[in-house]
Order: sequence, then C-alpha cells, then structure tokens
Amino acid sequence: MKHLLPDLMSLLRTDMDVLDTDLPTLTIPSSTSLVDAFCLFDTSSYLFIQDDGPLLGYIAVSDVLHAMMHAHRLIEAYFETTLETAGSALTLINEDAKVAYWTTGAEHVFSISKNDIIGQPAADFFPPDRLQSLKTLYTGETVYRKQHQPRPDLFALINARPVQLDGHIVGAVAAEVDITTEIRLHQELLHMTSKVQHLEKAVARLRPELDPFARIKGSSPVIKQCMETIRKISTTSATVLILGESGTGKELFAKAIHDLRELQTAPFIAINCGAIPASLFESELFGYEKGAFSGADPKGKKGKIELAEGGTLFLDEIGEMPLELQVKLLRVLQEKSYFPVGGTRMKQADCRIIAATNQNLMSMIARNQFREDLYYRLNVINLVIPPLRMRKEDIYELTQTFLQEFSLLYNRHIELVPPEVFKLLFQYDWPGNVRELRNVIERLTILTTDGEVKQEYLPDTLTSLTMQEQSEIQLASGIHSHANNEYQQRQDSAGAEQEPRTFANVDESKPSDDPELVSGVTYQQKLDTYEAQLLIQYLKAASGNKRTLAKQLGISRATLYNRMKRLGL
Repeated sequence: MKHLLPDLMSLLRTDMDVLDTDLPTLTIPSSTSLVDAFCLFDTSSYLFIQDDGPLLGYIAVSDVLHAMMHAHRLIEAYFETTLETAGSALTLINEDAKVAYWTTGAEHVFSISKNDIIGQPAADFFPPDRLQSLKTLYTGETVYRKQHQPRPDLFALINARPVQLDGHIVGAVAAEVDITTEIRLHQELLHMTSKVQHLEKAVARLRPELDPFARIKGSSPVIKQCMETIRKISTTSATVLILGESGTGKELFAKAIHDLRELQTAPFIAINCGAIPASLFESELFGYEKGAFSGADPKGKKGKIELAEGGTLFLDEIGEMPLELQVKLLRVLQEKSYFPVGGTRMKQADCRIIAATNQNLMSMIARNQFREDLYYRLNVINLVIPPLRMRKEDIYELTQTFLQEFSLLYNRHIELVPPEVFKLLFQYDWPGNVRELRNVIERLTILTTDGEVKQEYLPDTLTSLTMQEQSEIQLASGIHSHANNEYQQRQDSAGAEQEPRTFANVDESKPSDDPELVSGVTYQQKLDTYEAQLLIQYLKAASGNKRTLAKQLGISRATLYNRMKRLGL
C-alpha cells in the first residue's frame, strides 16, 4: 500500500513570497522520499527543495498532513472493502488482546455485533483456551485450514497469522469459515454409516462373505504368499497347524481356510485352549452325557467336536492344552472317534482340525510339555503368519481400516493423520503385532476431538522409541559385560591348570580342530545361556516383580520383556 502515498514533488509550492523568512528552514533534494522528509518537519514547517541548480520551491507540513490523511482514508477504504468481500469471519486483535476489527461475516457466524465487541477483550466473549488468535498473538504461531472450535456449539476452519511491525508482534488476524453444518452432516453420515455397517454385519451372518480374504488386510509379499498357501491348503481336508506370534490374527487365517474349503452352512467352532480350566476342558471339548457329574446339565451337553460336525474345529493356543488331554485329542485325530464324558457309546468326529499357537512346540516337546506324536499329527501342513514388523508396508492400510472402524464406533471425525505420526508407526517394531496396532488406533480415535491426530496422543511405547533403543543397548551391554566377565572367570578357573591359550601360540596357517574356535556360535550360545541365568537370578531377587527389576536396571518394562523374549524366558 506504500504506492498510495503521494510523491514529494506533487506537493511542491513555488509561492516563495508568502514564507516567513525568519523561521529556520532546511533544504533537501527532490529525490527525497515523503517518509524521509516527514521526519525533518520537527525543526521547521517548511522544507526547501533544491538540486544542483536554483531553488525549486518548498514543501509545507500542512500539505503533507492533508496528503497523508487522504492516503490513510484511501487505504482504510480499500482495507475494509477487501475484508468484507473476503466472505470469511475476519477478526483482528491488537497487542492488548482487544478486538480491533470485526467483519460482517464475523457478526453472522458468531452472532456478536461490531459495536459490542470492537475495543473489548476477546477473552470476554470466547473461552481463552479456544481462541487461536490469542495463541497466535502470544506465540507467533501461524496456522492454515486448522479445524477450530471457538465455542462448544461452533466448528470452524481457521487461518491465523501474527501482525508484525519492526520485528515485534503487534496483533493477530484470524479468518474463520463456519463448518458447523458440514460437521453435523458428517456426524449424521457417520451415524447412518454405522447403521448400514450393523445391517451389513447382520446380512453377513445370513450370507457369508464371498471373498474369504476380505478381513485379512494387507498387500505385502509375505501376506500374498500366505494367501497362496491357503488356496493350496483349501483343496484338501488335511489338518493344519498355524504358527505365529500373539496378535498376528491367526484366527482370521483359520477362518479363511474354512471358508475356502467348506460349504457356506458348515460350522466354524473356535475354542481357546488357554482360557478353559483343565478340569472343564474334557467336557468342553467332548461334551458329556446326562448325569455324568454333579452340577451337570441334566440333559447333557454337546462338545465342541460335535458342534463342529461337517465343518471346522479351531483349537487356538494348542500349546496350552493340558498334557493329559493331548493323548485323547491324538485319538480323535487318529481314529476319528471319541467318548463323551460319562458316555459309553462312541461318537464319530466328522470335522476338520485347525490348530494354532504362538509357542515353540519343539522346545515344549524337549521339556516334556507337549506330546511329540500329537505335534506330528497336527503338523501335516503348517502356515506361518508373519509378524507385523516383517510386513510394515501393510501398516498404512491397516491404520486406515481401523480408523474407519473406530471413527464410526466413537462418532469421531478424523480429518488428518500427520506424516510424523505415520513415521513413528512405521519405526515401531510392534511386539503385539496387529492387535497392538489396533489398540493404538483406537486410542488415537478416542483422544482426537478436533479432527487432527496429534503425536502426543500416541502411547509412550511409541513416542519414547529412541529412548527405548538406547536402553536396549545399555541393557545388552550391561548384562553382556557382566555375563562375559563372570563366564570368563569360570572358564579361567576351570582351566587354570591348563596351558593358557593366546593368539600368540595359535598357528593361523593351520585349521583348528577345536569346535569352539571353529565356530563363534558356541561361545555366543553359552554367553546367552548365562545371561538368561543372570536375568532369572535378578528376577528371583526382585521377588518376580518385573517392574522392580526394570527400575533396578534403569530400563523400561517393554525393553525388559523384549530382552527376556529374545532369550526364551
């Protein structure tokens, strides 16, 4: 707007005879700007204009003041017209946090007239914690198209910038567009979508999903490979063992196998072997006849095997099945027959078996915790479900799926997930796999009330990722160093009478016959074993309290759990 100021020479006067020659005057060149000349009127009411030649004339302060006033009125007219034409609710507050300007659009949006609010503190009309313009005034923050809620009953998209003069913030301007109607329509749409989703689920129960892989989200190579394996399995009635960490969705894959190879009316019966007390497991699996035991249903009860007739019996967490029942399940797999509890008539088992576990069954066999013959009966063909850390390219699709699910469930409008949030999601290793990701997205949805997911809404396990990595290094180095020192002392003590072996007396030109020199793995395995023993020892000293042990070691519980998991504890 500087171009609206008049040119200095346009104010030039040449009637020199009317001047009072007794007053002090200054002489300036014609190239002087009006702004620079204005400062010189402190000492004189007139300024002579002269270049190299004769005197050109003079400038009077009264003419400059009239010209500046006209320019001010012109700028004010342009300014007001521009603001009123913008169509937004424009607000300008000064450095005292008082409203300096209030457009007609603001009157319509907030139902507050100009006469009532201009010159008054903005905090008298709105909750200070909801005023973005105040935050911009105090912090200098600039926002663009941010969802904003100045009042509990009003939603707006806001642009805000600080007003700066000579490097100092002297005010703030905010432009807001009322989107309350759009938000309410969106909420109604979410409500209707939720109803439609419930109806779709009801229809799905009556008419199963045509695509058996519809609930398995992801397009990574490892997931595609799992789907291809399932297609091959579905052409047979073989028993399947699904292996995978906790939270990878093993039941979804079992259901996909069932849907592919069974009729739509065939039952899919799931039983969690770790959730049923050992005393009730047999009757739950095989059923019982009337009067089989006190407290039983007088009519008797069908077992899961019978309920799964013509379909699939899914045995989740098979590693938790009591050892005494494993032999009975083995008979079902071998003979396809069984006796209900308290029954004398043999029944036929006409169902396909799918088992799943997150445990290392071979290690359990070595510890006599799982029957080897049952393992080989179950493991006709196995399907290994990859953990989420091995398929991180699927995190985006999974996140969008869960966001849609929970935004409908909790009636939340999620407009934006910032890149920095996705970056943390991709960096995290997800020890709880897809289940943990689902819980994190549910948390984000619940905490997000303004449409934008913020990084601080993430749980500490994700935001303190770098700290955990450092703690992991400290834990590894600390325990490794302790274990290494004690292990070396034992080795030195055991071999004190033997000739010490050093690099000096080892002939590098000849291959060694010592297996511990041939392979460093043996030493590492022994070191890991001793490290595990140390952790067990420390845990016993802490009375089994992992929280106390983690605090003593100066690490988080998550880091301690990860370390114990790696060592097989």
